[in-house]
Amino acid sequence: MAHPEQPGWRWGPFTFRLPFYHTRFHWQEALQGFFVAAATGLALVPIMTGAFGLSFEEAIAVSMIHSILIGSALIFFGEPYAPGWITPALPLVLTFVLTGYEDPVSRFQAMTALSLNFAVLLILLGITGLGKKFVIWLPDTLKAGIILGAAIAAVYRVFVGDESSPSILSHQPISIILACGVCLIFSFSLPLQKLREKSRAIALIAALGLLPGFFVAALVGPMVGEIDYNLQWGILFPPVADAFAKMSPFAIGWPSIEMFVQAIPLAVITYVILFGDIVTGNEVIRDGMTKRNDEHIDINPTRTHLSVGIRNGLLGLFAPFFPTQGAMWTGVQVIIVQRWAQGKASMDSLHSGLISYYMMGIPVLFFLKPLLTGLQPLLYVALALTLMLTAFACAYVAMSIPRNNTSRGTVLLIGAGLAFFDPWTGLALGVLATVLMVGWDRSTDPIPHED
Repeated sequence: MAHPEQPGWRWGPFTFRLPFYHTRFHWQEALQGFFVAAATGLALVPIMTGAFGLSFEEAIAVSMIHSILIGSALIFFGEPYAPGWITPALPLVLTFVLTGYEDPVSRFQAMTALSLNFAVLLILLGITGLGKKFVIWLPDTLKAGIILGAAIAAVYRVFVGDESSPSILSHQPISIILACGVCLIFSFSLPLQKLREKSRAIALIAALGLLPGFFVAALVGPMVGEIDYNLQWGILFPPVADAFAKMSPFAIGWPSIEMFVQAIPLAVITYVILFGDIVTGNEVIRDGMTKRNDEHIDINPTRTHLSVGIRNGLLGLFAPFFPTQGAMWTGVQVIIVQRWAQGKASMDSLHSGLISYYMMGIPVLFFLKPLLTGLQPLLYVALALTLMLTAFACAYVAMSIPRNNTSRGTVLLIGAGLAFFDPWTGLALGVLATVLMVGWDRSTDPIPHED
């Protein structure tokens, strides 16, 4: 007997699920989502206000648009993954845009070029089904180098920086080091994992992701004079029209052909990272389905390619800030699927849990002035945490791929090339180093499985 899929309104390959009508509200997911989204969703605000010349309120408006587009993956397109940024691409994108372009207008145009290139690539690979063939065709050493490049670029952005944007650490060194230390220990520490099995309190703190690091920074920051709170009451109406006038190609002009050409390799690199996310998401769902055989979850790579492509196209036209529109946020996906796998009493449908986590698509957070102004001094901490956790995770994934010492050394060369040169040079260096040092070492299984 075929198990039913959560109902919704079909349109083409997509399914529209209306919150509260097709999906039930789960407060446990909504509460987690509210705090985690507050901590991470606003991490780009300091970059938007610094290097891109937006006001704090305009940056909030842009974050709200990103949030609505992310939620649309679940509500409008019917995706079974917790959507999020393609975070490993973020440090590479920041390096490309901030070092390659001098003023906010050209930087936003470069972001538009990246988003539209990526959208076209995804829609083409999705419709033709060539995505998987392309990723299998790429050599393992080159894939590992791309992922390590993201790790190196993230660490560089946090600790070193450059003339166009100083290191993130220089803004609040003590708070950021403490926050990153706490998060890395709770997320990855092997000694602590043993304690997690024995102590429910430690397991609970570890499940909160970035929040423990945030709390430490929020407490210590004022004591060391790095953080000064200025709470304001009331409701904020994000100035979407003002932000649009400063960033949309309809208002500031379209990117040049040269910009589109320069952005091509970064779109390809981001696709390799995205494909890994989709494969991981499918594995997480398949694992959950072994325990939940009462609900059919439709895994459809073509739909995923099209939905991410459409979202990136809209992003490039209205609020260009690449790469905030990815397929999956791994940590959140794992947490929600784990609770869904406990049975119907815990979560009636995976779609209900996912849409609840994203606050049923209602962007409440972006209107609450006390919360936004309270978080404002912590946003550099949020950005540093996002990049450092990305760097750590990318590094261990990249290092697990090479099978011999020559390949390991080559991966470091490729990673450094991508982190420090422009994308065309970095990618050309990567292909050359792979061919000369290792050969075209393809694997039929595109993504390695952890033991």
